[in-house]
Amino acid sequence: MRQGAQGSAETGTPWAAGPAAPGVPAGQARVPQQSGAVRGEHTHSEPPAPRTRPVVQRASVRGQILDALRAALVAGDLRPGEVYSAPVLGERFGVSATPVREAMQQLALEGAVEVVPNRGFRVVERGVRELAELAEIRTLIEVPVMLRLARTVPAERWAALRPLAEATVRAASSGCRATYAESDRGFHRAVLSLSGNEQLVRIAEDLHRRAQWPLVGGAPGGRGRADLVADAHEHTALLDALIARDLDVVRALVGEHFAGAAAAGA
Repeated sequence: MRQGAQGSAETGTPWAAGPAAPGVPAGQARVPQQSGAVRGEHTHSEPPAPRTRPVVQRASVRGQILDALRAALVAGDLRPGEVYSAPVLGERFGVSATPVREAMQQLALEGAVEVVPNRGFRVVERGVRELAELAEIRTLIEVPVMLRLARTVPAERWAALRPLAEATVRAASSGCRATYAESDRGFHRAVLSLSGNEQLVRIAEDLHRRAQWPLVGGAPGGRGRADLVADAHEHTALLDALIARDLDVVRALVGEHFAGAAAAGA
């Protein structure tokens, strides 16, 4: 993955939309625009940013911006190979360029975008090979962990994860790729958290997030609703196998789960 850094020590922290605070009308919940354009970032001849302007709360603006940018990446609203400037994206979301730039710096550290001097940030172009490599790495990490957990974790703890698995099915049925991506990560995170290894959970989630980014030349919506629903139902089947301590089925399901996601992305 290519990483980028811009200017001084701007470390990324977050963009994303959220509902207005209780009792505050939606029209009054926007963060005031800071005066002055940001020098060095041209805004002409770039693709349009998402047209929606969700309401952004004053508190944790940077965190909301990062969440929204991640969702836009997964949904294909930010297209691979295209350059986006912080001032234009900030205008679209009703915030100054600063939190957008900080969020983009975080995405650059994650390998999702790269800095283009004097222009902004280019969404990294990813191919089928990279997606297959991510699937292989996730298999190498998660399969042994799940097999170990299947031998040691009692059935009632697996059963407690049933609501999360069912939530992924509902999210998939909505057809919204970004909604499903978040729910999907939540389920896998909960399963791996039973290992008690926080570093493992953090690394696995980073790989998972990268695997959800769209491929260059892919359809704007990415995987279709049927693909998402089929993927989600594998979560419930996996829980059944974990409860039954059927190690062969667990191994097969996890391997197929990652391979299927890679094939659907291709």
